[in-house]
Amino acid sequence: MNTKKFQFGFGEGSMELSLPSERILYDIKGTPVDGITDVPAAVREALRNPIGSLPLDKTVNAGDKVVITVGDITRAWIKHDQFLPTLLAELNFSGIPDDDISIVVTLGAHRPHTPAEDIIVCGAETCHRVKVYQHDSHDKANLVKLGTTSGGVPIIVNRRIAEADKVILTSGIVYHLMAGFGGGRKGVMPGISAYESIQGNHTFCLHKEIGKGLNVNCVSGKLDGNEMHEDMKQHAAALNPVFLLNAVFTPQGKFAKFFAGHWNDAWEAGCKEVGRIYGIPITQKADLTIVSAGGFPRDINLYQGSKTIDNAYMATRPGGVAICFLECRDIKEPPDFSDWFKFTNKYDREIALRAGFTVPGFIALKFAFIAEAISLIIVTKPENAEFVRNAGFIPASSAGEAMRIATQKLGSDNFSITVMTEAGTTVPLMPGGH
Repeated sequence: MNTKKFQFGFGEGSMELSLPSERILYDIKGTPVDGITDVPAAVREALRNPIGSLPLDKTVNAGDKVVITVGDITRAWIKHDQFLPTLLAELNFSGIPDDDISIVVTLGAHRPHTPAEDIIVCGAETCHRVKVYQHDSHDKANLVKLGTTSGGVPIIVNRRIAEADKVILTSGIVYHLMAGFGGGRKGVMPGISAYESIQGNHTFCLHKEIGKGLNVNCVSGKLDGNEMHEDMKQHAAALNPVFLLNAVFTPQGKFAKFFAGHWNDAWEAGCKEVGRIYGIPITQKADLTIVSAGGFPRDINLYQGSKTIDNAYMATRPGGVAICFLECRDIKEPPDFSDWFKFTNKYDREIALRAGFTVPGFIALKFAFIAEAISLIIVTKPENAEFVRNAGFIPASSAGEAMRIATQKLGSDNFSITVMTEAGTTVPLMPGGH
């Protein structure tokens, strides 16, 4: 029997498995793409040759008060600090001085930044040049209502942004567990929206009927028919940002391409590029899927490993088995995720989530449904075993132990296998998408 060796990232190291070559359905990896070597030049090119809009210098006018939105510290991977100086320079060239430009951090319902975190996200140069403000989803005095979506959600946004002459959204685009793709309109909803608006939008991720759990339309890679995404678009349309600058990244985390222009058209073009790089077509789901997030920091805890688990689930047939290599050195972090496992059944998790929606709570609920659909084995540090069981999964402390459990669960050693060594970012796509 011919075998092939695979290395699965595990913390700062890796674990190895030799697998029978003839049983491997897919070895899923992201599409190779070259990283940008001259970031300022690439940003200028995007701003001057936008998608669906006039160039930036034809979109703003001298005297305009311009607000730029940026993601918070949880989105530091976007590397705003590397492209904001070029955006500021282009605005200056267009007649907008630094004194007429400000930045609002799109915190959604997250905590405000410290000054040090502003510098990490925006860069010292940008923080020195323009004022940086924190969005507060609970500060009613600094929120303004623009209308109501067709789904009945109030469109309430940051007053500073609503009253600006021109708004520019900046972000990065990746697959998103609920909204299909990140970036774009998410800079408005949830980025600079009121807490009650965020709650209203995010509840579209739940089934319309209490007790039925999740909305099957709100999944990674799906936009058409995704009620959460469609509601987000209405929030963004009500604000109508004048321009967008979003980045797409290589599998190694370098800039692959910048997309600029109309807040929706340019973003949709970016989503297609994300799909080209990270959306991997498959025609069959495997009996056994073996994955890793790619190691630290993507597997620092189970919450960060949720994309890996979800992507493994999408590659595995119902009743099949998935093995996920996730070191989880800080498995109980963050508390607002681990606390959800005090609800020992999915119904109680769902009811609590409907009472106060949080993304960690949604992921905890999704874990419960995944655990019912497949047997999911987490290869992790031995001390994490109890936490893994509470999450509904099966702990293992080695690759060999995980394979023994998987073989036992499948009841045979003649099973098909899909391998995903970059499962934190790559998404398996069956015909028709999700």
